[in-house]
Amino acid sequence: MDFQLSEEQVLLRDTTRDLLARAYDTERRLEIIDSEAGFSRDVWKQLAEISVLGLGFEEEAGGQNEIQVVLTEVGRRLAPEPVLHGALGPGALIAELGSAEQRALLDEVAAGKRLLAFAHQEPGMRGTHAPVTTKAAREGDSWTVTGCKNPVLAGDSADTLVVTAALPDGGTGAFLVDAGAVNRQPFRTFDGQRAAQIDLDAVACEPLGEATDASAAISHTLVRISSGLCAEALGAMEEALRLTTEYLTQRKQFGVTLNTFQTLTQRAADMYVSLELARSMTLYAAMSIADGDLDPTIAARAKLQIGRSGRHISQEAIQLHGGIGVTAEYPVGHYAAKLTAIEHTLGSSQDQLHVLIGQLGDYEIATVREG
Repeated sequence: MDFQLSEEQVLLRDTTRDLLARAYDTERRLEIIDSEAGFSRDVWKQLAEISVLGLGFEEEAGGQNEIQVVLTEVGRRLAPEPVLHGALGPGALIAELGSAEQRALLDEVAAGKRLLAFAHQEPGMRGTHAPVTTKAAREGDSWTVTGCKNPVLAGDSADTLVVTAALPDGGTGAFLVDAGAVNRQPFRTFDGQRAAQIDLDAVACEPLGEATDASAAISHTLVRISSGLCAEALGAMEEALRLTTEYLTQRKQFGVTLNTFQTLTQRAADMYVSLELARSMTLYAAMSIADGDLDPTIAARAKLQIGRSGRHISQEAIQLHGGIGVTAEYPVGHYAAKLTAIEHTLGSSQDQLHVLIGQLGDYEIATVREG
C-alpha cells in the first residue's frame, strides 16, 4: 500500500500551508479569535479560491485523503476557520442525501458564500450513538422540528443548519433549517473556537432528501467528521513536538542546552512515538473512508489513539517548556487546548473505549491448543 502523497496532494498541502502561514502567527490568531466572528472572512474566501471548501462533495473534487491533507494543515496552524464543521462535515451529508436542488447549495458552500453547521449533539449525549431527543413533526406537506442541540460547532455563524431529529414513525431523519429562524446562544469553546446552543421550537424545516430514516448516512457523517478531527489533531501534535524539540536545542540550563540532558531527549523521543501512533491511526481512518468503509468501530479506534497521543504530547510539551508553555503569548499552550477540545468532541477517549468494549462479543476468543 502506498502511503506517499500524490503530486496533486503535495500541491494541495503546500498551497494550504502557505496560505495559513501567511495569515496567522500567534499574535494574529489571538486577535482573530477575539473578534466578533472568531475567524477571518478573508481567509475563508481564500480557502474557497483554492477549492478547499468543496472537497468531498463531488468525486472529481477530491476525497477523504485530500481532506486529511488540508485539515492536518489547519491543525498545524491552529487556523480558526471552521473548515470541518462549517463546510466539509455537514456538506458531505447534503451531498449523500440531498436532492439535486439541495445539493446545489453546496456550490455556495464551496464558494465560501454559505456556512453550514451539523446540529446533532444534544445536552447529555455521550459519544455519537445515543438516540436524539429532538422531534420532527409533519403537518400536511410541511415539517417542523422541536428540541435543543448543543454543542453545535460553527452554529453561531452558520447560514443553514443540518439538523437530526426523530421521525414520527421511527428512525432518525436529517433536515435543513434556516439558521435565522432558530434561537441561538453562541459561546466560545475550550480552545477559543465558536459554537452555539440551538433551540428549536416548532421551527419550519425541509427534509434532506426523502423524509425517511437517515441513520446510516448520519453515521457516515459522524465517521467523516471524526476522521477530520483526527487529521486536525495530527497537525497540532506535529507542531507541538517541533516546537518542543526546537526549544530543547535553544534553552540553556547550567550553561548547556537542554537537549544535552538524556532524560529530556528520551521524553521527546517518547512524544515522537505517540505522534507516529497517531499518524498511523489517522491514515487508517482516512484510507478506510476513501475505500468506502465508513465503520464507526474504525473511527472509535482512531479517535481513542488520537486522544491518548494528544494528551501525552500536550502534557510533555508543556512540562518540557516549563512556565512559558502555559502563557497566552506562546503557542504550545494553545496546541494543548486544541488537542484537549478535539479529544472531547464527538465523545472522549473513555467514550470511544466503551464503543470498542461493546464490540468484544463480535470477536472470537483466542485459545491455545495443547499438544
